Amino acid sequence: MSEFDPKIVAMVCTYCTYTAADMAGSMRLQYPHNVRLVKLPCTGRIDVLHILRTFQAGADGVLVGG
Repeated sequence: MSEFDPKIVAMVCTYCTYTAADMAGSMRLQYPHNVRLVKLPCTGRIDVLHILRTFQAGADGVLVGG
């Protein structure tokens, strides 16, 4: 039996979470390979349909960081 490797989509704010992720990259820190970042102008504008469509597209988890 193969090990479960979830697909995680992280919807992140341009000015908060994405900046922190970029800074972590500058420090050569890494996040898991199965996480995909989606940079948004503001996570406060995310509608529940965006999250549901992400699951429809095959994601196993969604993280909203702002």
